[in-house]
Amino acid sequence: MAPLSEQVRLAEVAAVVGEPARAAMLLALGDGSALPAGELAACAEVSAATASEHLLKMLDAGLVRVERQGRHRYYRLASAEVAELLESLMVVAHRSPEPRRQVRVPPQLRTARSCYKHLAGRLGVAVCDALSGRRCIEVEEGLAVVTAGGLRFLEDFGVDVTRLRSHPATRTCIDWSERRPHLGGAVGVAIHRRCLELRWIRPHLDSRAISLTPAGVRGFHAVFGFDPARFAAAVERLPASLSRA
Repeated sequence: MAPLSEQVRLAEVAAVVGEPARAAMLLALGDGSALPAGELAACAEVSAATASEHLLKMLDAGLVRVERQGRHRYYRLASAEVAELLESLMVVAHRSPEPRRQVRVPPQLRTARSCYKHLAGRLGVAVCDALSGRRCIEVEEGLAVVTAGGLRFLEDFGVDVTRLRSHPATRTCIDWSERRPHLGGAVGVAIHRRCLELRWIRPHLDSRAISLTPAGVRGFHAVFGFDPARFAAAVERLPASLSRA
């Protein structure tokens, strides 16, 4: 049995996360971004004063941290572990056999989104499936081990695999909308970063949603071997000059 102090701490953290406005703020920070209190207040649909009270509670609980730039203060999740906690809670919430109300996942978030700097949603799951199908990774309970062929694939894709050669295991996350694994950890972050560099994806300014660019549609098909046409709702409508980028 866990010590009483650990039980109390768990209950305290759960109480902080469990308040709807605070949960909305935490989810808004789930892609690793740093946001000012005003934006978080808008995400939670509360006043600025109420948002400040919630942020103080989350700071005390170690769920967020604050960064100062001049006179401005920006908040972000305290760690990757907090992001993983949120994703796990979303999985449990969506598995509830008799939810009090139907949770509707916005189509763009279900299609493609960022999850603390890695790809999630149908796009993230498709990337994980593609790497597994090509035997670039071996997915085990909560882990994906990068194979020798996977190291060559990632290096050809433009990922620095120096550290992976000695530490080939990376985390997987159960995607809360798809309920299947997507890649997290170092490999997930590296693939997300590379996709941004190649301009295959574009983040939305006001949410965790990601749009596929026309270059991304071609790239994911050519490199990962799956047809992004199934993600057509998230394909960004760009001018012809940009679509050839």
